[in-house]
This record gives sequence, C-alpha cells and structure tokens, in this order.
Amino acid sequence: MPKTVMVTGGANGIGLASARRFYEEGYQVVVADLQEDAAKHAAEQLGKSAIGCAIDVTSKSSIQTAFQIARKAFGSIDVMHANAGVSNMKPAIELTEEDWDFNFNVNAKGVFLSNQVAVRHFLENKTKGVIVNTASLAAKVGAPLLAHYSASKFAVVGWTQAFAREHAGDGIRVNAVCPGFVKTPMQEREVIWEAELLQKTPEEVKQSYIDQTPMGRLETPEDVADVVAFLASDGARFMTGQAINVTGGVYMG
Repeated sequence: MPKTVMVTGGANGIGLASARRFYEEGYQVVVADLQEDAAKHAAEQLGKSAIGCAIDVTSKSSIQTAFQIARKAFGSIDVMHANAGVSNMKPAIELTEEDWDFNFNVNAKGVFLSNQVAVRHFLENKTKGVIVNTASLAAKVGAPLLAHYSASKFAVVGWTQAFAREHAGDGIRVNAVCPGFVKTPMQEREVIWEAELLQKTPEEVKQSYIDQTPMGRLETPEDVADVVAFLASDGARFMTGQAINVTGGVYMG
C-alpha cells in the first residue's frame, strides 16, 4: 500500500519540489495551497496519484477540510510537510503589528495548526506518522530586515522540538529543515525588496547571497526536497526534534 503525503504551500518553490520528490518515490501526494487552481494544476502535472486542494493554514477548519479531502481520495495520510510560509521585509523599527501578525499567522500558527491536525489524524489511525516543518536559516541566525520572519521561524524550531518530545512515545517523528538562500518566487520578491532598501541592484543582492554560501551557488528547491524526503524515510527512523541546516554551509551550528 503506497504512503500518502500532504505538502502545504505545495504549488511552487520548495513545496512543489517536495511534492515532486515524494511522487517520484511512489507516494500518493496531496498538493495543498492557498491558491486552489495552482494546487490542482501542480497535481495534474505530477500524475494520477496526486490531487490538489485549497488550504488556509491559518484556519484549523480549512486544514481539517483538506484532510477530509485527502482521506476520501487516499484513505489516510502518513507524512505532513508543513511548508507554507510568507515573508515581507522592513527594518525592525519600522515593522507594524500587521507585518508581525502576517508572518506569525502563517509561519508559526500555520505550523502549529497543521501539526496538531496531522498528529490527531495519526493517533486516530494508529499511524506512526512523520512531520517535516519548513523553518529557515533565519531560524538559526537572526536576519536583518527580516526580524519578524526570523522570530516566526525560531518559533517553528522551538515548536518542532517540544512537539517531537511529546509524541516520540507514540512513534511519531517531528523534524524541521532550515533552508538558506533558495531560488523560489519568495526569494525573487525578497531580492527586489532588499535591493530597494539597501540601494543596490537585484543582481548585487543575489551575488551577496552566493558570496555568503561556501558551496558557491544559490540553493535550489530540490536541494531542500531531497532532505525532506530523507527525514520522512525509514533512513531517518531514529531522528526526531531536529532542525536540519540545508544552507550550503552558510550556517554550520
């Protein structure tokens, strides 16, 4: 019986690469995204063992509905990749409450809610499920102009560790990945914002990312997806509560 994975924020970037990687490994894939049309298009591109559905990770009822859709299609879910995330960029002193809430509602609350729903599903189905949360390099080192984003991603790591401890005895593993400078639509937006704030060109900003990366290139979504798939596999069966750096050496702590 094939396993099933749900990937939130699965219509592009790291989420899409993750969905594709799991599909290649024989998983049934639920591509869940705020943009329902994009989610369904991504699923169609993957193949017949994938479905797309809408999800708003800031809403528990929306997550529960996505799980109901997944259960109707595939019976149960074995892996949750809680990947949905947002960002915006400002000096910390200029941040508004709206900026703060926007980042925390999706990046931290979204992980909290999706993890809760997933674990309740695992427990009800007596499944030794796996969760992989997408954190960030900014969850290990505070990022200038992204203080609120960093804070929300630090929260993801703290939650991952605590939740992993609580459910290790149930056979449920909870880990996180911490990507660095990844070529995604989010990065393209951030490059433009950072260039404007620092009075640089987008090309200079991108080069600064490469210069900070010992391995000498921008990260790809596939670089992250491979680690997500590993953490979901039996090869990582004795790993839980970890926040794995996938940064090309930007951060090594």
